[in-house]
Amino acid sequence: MDIKESKILKEKLYEKDYPCGLRAYVMPKPGYDKKFAMFGTHFGSINNDFIHPETKERIKVPDGVAHFLEHKVFAQKDGSAMDMFAEMGSSSNAYTTFTHTAYLFSCTEGFTDSFRLLLKFVQNPYITDESVANEKGIIGQEIRMYEDDADWQLYFNFLNCMYNDNTVKIDTAGTVETIAPIDRTLLYNCFNTFYDPSNMVVFVVGDVNPDDVFKVVEESVDVNKAPLEIKQFFKDEAPEVNHSRKEVAFEVALPMFMYGFKAEPKYEDIIKEEIAVNIAFEMLCGKSSRLYQELYENGLITSPIGMDITFEREYAFIGLVGESEKPDEAIAKIKEEINKMKHSEINAEEFERIRKRLTGDYIRQFNSVDKIAHIFMANIMRNVNMLDYAEEYNNVTKEDVKKALDKYFNMKYEATSIVKPL
Repeated sequence: MDIKESKILKEKLYEKDYPCGLRAYVMPKPGYDKKFAMFGTHFGSINNDFIHPETKERIKVPDGVAHFLEHKVFAQKDGSAMDMFAEMGSSSNAYTTFTHTAYLFSCTEGFTDSFRLLLKFVQNPYITDESVANEKGIIGQEIRMYEDDADWQLYFNFLNCMYNDNTVKIDTAGTVETIAPIDRTLLYNCFNTFYDPSNMVVFVVGDVNPDDVFKVVEESVDVNKAPLEIKQFFKDEAPEVNHSRKEVAFEVALPMFMYGFKAEPKYEDIIKEEIAVNIAFEMLCGKSSRLYQELYENGLITSPIGMDITFEREYAFIGLVGESEKPDEAIAKIKEEINKMKHSEINAEEFERIRKRLTGDYIRQFNSVDKIAHIFMANIMRNVNMLDYAEEYNNVTKEDVKKALDKYFNMKYEATSIVKPL
């Protein structure tokens, strides 16, 4: 067992790496009533081309398979795992992203029984032809609901502008057409490949004993089996954007925009660079910035500008999101300010104030077991330990922000998505 401690956060993280390749982590939170557990696999919507480990056949799956499988894993021979959690007094859920799928539950009592159920049902789905057919109708409704969502349109139009071949530009649920050929055999092929312990992570946070948690893991998972080698294929992505702009009309009260930059996923220090980009954004158009005040006072934005910083192993981009009666004017002001920042000295006082505030925001997340669990899983799936952020917030410098501006705010790789009222 390895123990990693952060003196800044006053937190300990216990880790066990098993011969099968499974990684299990526990973060004790003495005195907390709520306990939270996750069981995740590195199988998301972009993992769609692979070699079946047993047949050695190359399999290319249609869009939406990872999300479809997430729905079906809850199906057990004796009922729905979600109903079983409810009977135990636990709240359960799951989600699929571009890069991973995670199953989770939270509870205040009866943790061990619920934890055993989590580990059991994720490893033993009961998928029938009839249930697959029924699920297509349910997921089809979900897909159509998102297609009618303006935020969804804004985001995926932005990704479609960014990417030529990377499948991150495709919705995790796929389309009604792409899920049509999904069948039981295909789902089990994906399950038997990606739901192997060698490709999975367990995380528990709450008032628990790490030894007790690891004991349940060792009783519920074949931790001594040989790890599976998963061979995957990804298309090479050109650094250039696919399209520089896409604009659509939709049922919205005000125009919405998402403007940002595509980047290559080549990091010298992924955590420090992410923090530096976050600081650069706050200096650029955060609520305390001069630009934000100017845009707001001139009626060019109606609310704070949001930011999406996405640094994954397979892709990277940043996006700025807002509402504006004149989105092109707002974007032009943002671009102008970026160029000014690139050619100016970073204000030391402003940098330090933002760095300290963001550090505080990061530390406060450790008051919530829910936030800890979700942040941990998202980070560990890209081989990043969330405890390492505490040190990097102290180590990041003005020079790092300057480098981030040059590297990630590159006008050569910009893209814009706009949703305007009908």
